[in-house]
Amino acid sequence: MSGQVKSLIDKIISERSKGNPTIVNTTKTKLILKGIDPDEWNAASPDDSQVISKIKQIAQELGVTL
Repeated sequence: MSGQVKSLIDKIISERSKGNPTIVNTTKTKLILKGIDPDEWNAASPDDSQVISKIKQIAQELGVTL
């Protein structure tokens, strides 16, 4: 299944921001600082188990339930 990384990233952003564009940008910046660039992933991107675990860890740090 491809696109799982993108969907997890999108869920983190939407859960944290709740539509607020400032928080969207802040969350994207936090992801980039932690090594995950949301703009590099799309629905056709192959899934990488290491990236998925890193995203899940970041979500936990940010208080987002995936």
